[in-house]
Amino acid sequence: MSAGPELAGRLALVTGAGRGIGEAVVAALVEQGARVLATDLAPDGLAALAGKFGEQVVPRPLDVTDAAAVETLVAEAEHTLGPVDIAVNVAGILRSSDVVDLTDEDWAATFAVNANGVFHVSRSVARRMAGRARGSVVTVASNAAGIPRAGMAAYAASKAAAVMFTKCLGLEVAARGVRCNTVSPGSTLTDMQRALWSGSTDQEAAVRRVVEGDLASHRTGIPLGRIADPADIADAVVFLVSDRARHITMHDLYVDGGATLRA
Repeated sequence: MSAGPELAGRLALVTGAGRGIGEAVVAALVEQGARVLATDLAPDGLAALAGKFGEQVVPRPLDVTDAAAVETLVAEAEHTLGPVDIAVNVAGILRSSDVVDLTDEDWAATFAVNANGVFHVSRSVARRMAGRARGSVVTVASNAAGIPRAGMAAYAASKAAAVMFTKCLGLEVAARGVRCNTVSPGSTLTDMQRALWSGSTDQEAAVRRVVEGDLASHRTGIPLGRIADPADIADAVVFLVSDRARHITMHDLYVDGGATLRA
């Protein structure tokens, strides 16, 4: 006899939920029975999620760079929807540029979302989770946090900051029953990835270049021979927030097909 969906009855907050990995995370959480507070800056993706999943998804606009807005949303959610059991930080931006051409604005904007946003959301939910002695936080980072990437210094540095922040938070709240982990994807077929191919008229060739690697940019290929689908990342997130991972915290799970050779 089936025990039912493993996340039934739990409330999950997902940032960057409107598309790509965030959208896939919402779908995977709903499939496992969770109710999801889906947040994003763009309303279109949220409306589509609500239309697809009905009452299982509660859409809310959110700018993760606004600490007050984050705190207001979490407080409101806890009052109207119930305790937040799961938080998944997916919201992120990529401003690619060589360092010598990187603007102050692009550096600051990248950290505002990719690092500050993770801090704002995680702090708000963790203080409540710790008081209840349960909860799970997962930050979607990047394998670029662990290996240099040409033209991606701001992105890589911001993701490295998010990884170490999440580990430090995990250390602080572990004794109070809260687990904090990160998932670090490699190249994944999302709008962010496609934007890196904006100068290419042949997407198949662009995919092949990523899979095979690029010696000129000191980039290794993907040993498994494929670019990840957002669902591959979502599956890893769902595992880490589930009771199957109850003894895992402060872990950085690479989901990159072996691209970094785990350097």
